[in-house]
Amino acid sequence: MSAYPEAVGFDLDMTLIDSRPGIRATYDALSAETGTYIDSALAVSRLGPPLETELAHWFPAADIPAVADRYRRLYVVHAIGPTTAMPGAREALAAVRAHGGLSVVVTAKHEPNAKLHLDHLRLAADAVAGSRWAEAKAEALRAHGAAVYVGDHTGDVRGARAAGALSVAVVTGPCPAAELRAAGADVVLPDLTAFPAWLERYASAA
Repeated sequence: MSAYPEAVGFDLDMTLIDSRPGIRATYDALSAETGTYIDSALAVSRLGPPLETELAHWFPAADIPAVADRYRRLYVVHAIGPTTAMPGAREALAAVRAHGGLSVVVTAKHEPNAKLHLDHLRLAADAVAGSRWAEAKAEALRAHGAAVYVGDHTGDVRGARAAGALSVAVVTGPCPAAELRAAGADVVLPDLTAFPAWLERYASAA
């Protein structure tokens, strides 16, 4: 094993980016357009699972495919601009890159929209795999040789463990530290500002 992992995977929402304002605006626009009540504040408090999981709280099952498609089109209009990078996101990606590693974003988000976020915020990832949730993230992580996966949700922990990668969790999403540890996270950090120093310690230990 090299001193640094050849590739590090990162989740997107609430790990690399704070997309809550844009997602809330998108749900509000979808609600106005469809006439269906959506508690957008509640929706953004539980980000992580696929869009269809959240839509199932508000729409009949038969309507979800069409509504999800409309949401994703509205998303481009309402969600890209208001979204910001999480504290330490750029530095975390730079730390991997500075030591010759690749950064791979593996997210449940629709892949074209994930790429729009990264481009808009100038977050330099080497690869992006979208529409992956929990254990389904493992295939993309293995394909890129990711030895570490960084995320904010227990679903991210499950994805890392399924891939045989080290699970590094940040407490910036809906899951508190105790829940992340109980799910099997190997490392829990307060946010990505702590990641470069952790990576240095990890490399030294390796």
